[in-house]
Amino acid sequence: MKRVLVLGSPGSGKSTFSRKLHAKTGLSICYLDQLFWNKDKTTVSREMFKQRLSDVLNKDSWIIDGNYSFTLEERLRHCDTAFLLDYPTEVCLNGVRHRIGNKRPDMPWIEEEVNPEFMKYIRTFREQKLPQEMQILAKFPNVKIFVFKNRAESQRYLDMENKNEKIY
Repeated sequence: MKRVLVLGSPGSGKSTFSRKLHAKTGLSICYLDQLFWNKDKTTVSREMFKQRLSDVLNKDSWIIDGNYSFTLEERLRHCDTAFLLDYPTEVCLNGVRHRIGNKRPDMPWIEEEVNPEFMKYIRTFREQKLPQEMQILAKFPNVKIFVFKNRAESQRYLDMENKNEKIY
């Protein structure tokens, strides 16, 4: 495991999982939100985003945290392992509510209020976006894919290292 994707709904805990995986493996983390967003909440051009992503993909090892489905196939062509956090919608909504007002290493600003459009996106993620992601993942049989249905499952995976079972 040298090139890893962490996928899932906003609020699922992708960044927390990525940080814990980094602590276990030493792999560097790239947050896609940091490649896409400026500090003033404007976005870079798609071309600039793809160039920044390409620079990361060309490195020997990494953890890439985020969705951005328009680049998923490209990222899968370069990775060897993918983790999908397929958590219940309410867990993800609560995850977003919890981070309001808190500094996050994966975002260049602090969210100060809940965005209703963003919450609607999360409410429909499992029905609309997740099936699309699963179809794309199925095209890459050489990628080792782990799907976790709750935080306890993902934590059990991370805890394997503590039981002398290498996770990488």
